[in-house]
Amino acid sequence: MSGQNPVTSGRNTPATGSMPPNAEGLAAAAKTASKSGLPPVHLWNPPFCGDLDMRIARDGTWFYLGTPIGRFELVKLFSSILKLEEGKYFLVTPVEKVGIEVDDAPFVGVDFVVEGTGEAQVLRFETHVGDLVEAGPTHQIRVVRDEETGEPSPYVMVRAGLEALIDRKSFYRLVELGCHHQGWFGLWSGGEFFRIIPSDELPDG
Repeated sequence: MSGQNPVTSGRNTPATGSMPPNAEGLAAAAKTASKSGLPPVHLWNPPFCGDLDMRIARDGTWFYLGTPIGRFELVKLFSSILKLEEGKYFLVTPVEKVGIEVDDAPFVGVDFVVEGTGEAQVLRFETHVGDLVEAGPTHQIRVVRDEETGEPSPYVMVRAGLEALIDRKSFYRLVELGCHHQGWFGLWSGGEFFRIIPSDELPDG
């Protein structure tokens, strides 16, 4: 219904239990759990309470009941309780776990800064919800190429299996920093070389 708050008006049928999951309750629990930093979702294993009509689009926009969630702080709050299990995404609190849809990656890398050059180079990324990530052995960069078009989709690991899709403008800047190493064109960061494309497949010019 028009005019309803997209975070407080939704109801979904849970898999178990008498109360359906809803975004308002999750937000309240997340706010409590995040007072001292990122919640320790890796330590939580609550019962599954059903799916929530919530989706993260490829551009990082969060939707609830088909309506974009416009409040940045609310999106940031929900992103702090994201968990990936067996290829599926959930919002998790100490007492409940609900499934959500993610079109591609749950985060978007919207900017980065670079320090140093060559093998000493360090790339520090920022996501659309303010996470800061230094690419390296524990925060890998990977590039997936579409089998039909060859179009690259670059990602950087944020935490616990949750990746950020690096946006196009940032990827173009990264390519300008690229170099060749052992038959590959790619990027150095944190002492590790991340492959983008085989050197002999790199387009001329």
